[in-house]
Amino acid sequence: MPKFAANLTMLFTEKPFLERFEAAHKNGFKAVEFLFPYPWPAEEIKALLDKYQLELVLHNLPPGDWNAGERGIACHPDRVDEFKEGVAQAIAYAQVLGAKQLNCLAGKMPEHASAEQAHATLVSNLKYAAQEFKKHGLRLLIEPINFYDMPGFYLNHTQQALDLIDEVDADNLFVQYDIYHMQRMEGEIAATLEKHLAKIGHIQIGDNPGRHEPGTGELNYPFLFNHLDKIGYVGSIGCEYKPKTNTEAGLHWLKTVTI
Repeated sequence: MPKFAANLTMLFTEKPFLERFEAAHKNGFKAVEFLFPYPWPAEEIKALLDKYQLELVLHNLPPGDWNAGERGIACHPDRVDEFKEGVAQAIAYAQVLGAKQLNCLAGKMPEHASAEQAHATLVSNLKYAAQEFKKHGLRLLIEPINFYDMPGFYLNHTQQALDLIDEVDADNLFVQYDIYHMQRMEGEIAATLEKHLAKIGHIQIGDNPGRHEPGTGELNYPFLFNHLDKIGYVGSIGCEYKPKTNTEAGLHWLKTVTI
């Protein structure tokens, strides 16, 4: 069974961020992920990872102004220099924290750019990031996100991500496949995972509707976990969902799997 990583941006939110590492450890997790480490010194986070014997499997590149509603800037033609600065910052954090792969949010479609300009910018930025990441042995991920939860987001479908990977033509670029987002956009979860496994670098989970813990919605997660074993997925599974009540009360689903 693949290892499960607690997403500390969405789980244990009853506690301040830096206290969630201990909570993840106490609840049996051996790995974590989160959106952004940048508000804290990398050394402070590394000390917590070491103290609680946690592996960091993933964090994201800087997204622009998240609090103002930005969700990445990789497709923004007027933000290329800022994007490149973010690549350098992300690499610096990954080197301290031990992360081996990082996710690049494509961003929302910019208002003052054509679809062609946004696409060309995204491809160029992904080529740059992949080249810089490769110098440091890092994998770059791109994530399709459903347009119901995130209207205007540029990247929405698995095939769109795969086409980008083909166009960028970098052997360290993969899909971050979020089962919740893709259930909302296209379904066919098991078949898609099997067909494109070689291009999927990381998987995240959440049930639908509501993006709550496995077992609260329509997805058959026991089947999907067994399916991932059957098809040979060996990466981590990020628990990126909103607990229906609180995190610990919603961890009952883990009793059915081995973490």
